[in-house]
Amino acid sequence: MIVVTGATGNVGRSLVQVLAGAGEKVTATSRRVSDADLPDGVLARPADLTDAGILRPVLDGADALFLQNGGADAHLLDPGQILDAARDGGVRRVVLLSSQGVATRPESASHGGVGRAIEDAVRRSGLDWVILRPGGFDSNAYVWSESVRALRTVAAPFGDVGLPTVDPDDIAEVAAATLREDGHAGRVYELTGPALSTPRQRAGALAEALGEPVRFVEQTRDEARAQLLRFMPEPVAETTLAILGEPTPAERRISPDIERVLGRAPRTFADWARRHVAAFR
Repeated sequence: MIVVTGATGNVGRSLVQVLAGAGEKVTATSRRVSDADLPDGVLARPADLTDAGILRPVLDGADALFLQNGGADAHLLDPGQILDAARDGGVRRVVLLSSQGVATRPESASHGGVGRAIEDAVRRSGLDWVILRPGGFDSNAYVWSESVRALRTVAAPFGDVGLPTVDPDDIAEVAAATLREDGHAGRVYELTGPALSTPRQRAGALAEALGEPVRFVEQTRDEARAQLLRFMPEPVAETTLAILGEPTPAERRISPDIERVLGRAPRTFADWARRHVAAFR
């Protein structure tokens, strides 16, 4: 059995579908997961990563664990307790969804510090481990969905700064491969898209998918900061703006790891936009 945490998120939801489609026995867990969220045959078990005691019975009888890094609640996690519960429940393999920022922004408490502590706990767990470090997600474009639907407009800062954003479905397929296959233990995979793309280019890809013009409006840094502060803490917003506006060479590097694991090139943002265009109509 494979336990998938964060099962209703962008990566977890897709991962559950991939594993179930491959015939794996899957338990899907998140705070508010229900049978309605899941494919037939997948067991829904609501649990909270910040409470290892609640998570412990979910892990009983599992062989492998997909562990997401807690997102905004990462600082509340006790990864040692989670991994102890996993090992006690029979888990032999853990795949951690971490973040590229652990390596590229080690000085950032929000991106590097907490993430590094979780990665270190996984390395010390005694389990076969794999760490996935994606960069920015293509699905971050959902933040534009309302303005595109209402005004056919995308507003973003740093309009001509390119980053190799990654499709969450590609992350999920890599996670499924590393959960199911031998030969990945002790690996850290950096997951990116196949090319740099700018906010202006991503707006153009949405326009192409819609078959209608989409106007790009470049925000100032202050305008973007005010928008980010509506849904993330200030330190996270500041680091996010630094990545978007002044990415390091490592953050702009196109990684070969998706192709190495899956035997195919990663999907482009345009691919993602075509598959999810309904959210922008």
